[in-house]
Amino acid sequence: MTAAPGDPKIALRRHLRAARAAFVKDITPAAREALARALAIMAAPVTSLARMPASYAAQGSEIDPQFIEPGLPRHAFPKVYDENLFFYLGDRKALRPGFGNILEPDANAPMVTPDLVLVPLIGATLAGQRLGQGGGYYDRTLARLRASGRVTALGLAWDAQIVAALPADPWDEMLDWIATPTRLVECARYR
Repeated sequence: MTAAPGDPKIALRRHLRAARAAFVKDITPAAREALARALAIMAAPVTSLARMPASYAAQGSEIDPQFIEPGLPRHAFPKVYDENLFFYLGDRKALRPGFGNILEPDANAPMVTPDLVLVPLIGATLAGQRLGQGGGYYDRTLARLRASGRVTALGLAWDAQIVAALPADPWDEMLDWIATPTRLVECARYR
């Protein structure tokens, strides 16, 4: 599932990461917080339906779901084991650096199966095609969760991360919804 040399996703990731970083660099911390708060309002119609949601700790220029979390019931965060993500109940304040220096919950916390996964991304189409970091963790995890029951994948993005088209591989898992600070997109409507 990792990209082969010459894979168009490699250059696209580089380009979209740079565009995302440039966008974030050009806004003030107050504006960034205001946009993250607007994201929480946009995402609420989907997040309010979750019984066991899973969030994530944003890295670098990713949009931060921290303002979504107060509106969620008790929720989980991902932790990497082998090639997959597993979700553990946790509090953002208790997260500690783990795999790849990404903040994650303690492995002694209760493991849960989420019915909603907030998904970080580098780029996405309105139809729900997502370009992630390239390790396939969310693709494998969403495939596993979908095989065992109903789970909703809600991609979180800055508006600048929505693109017209992305290359797709057979193992890519589609997003069900995308939330940005200005809109909530039901991806099935664009397929």
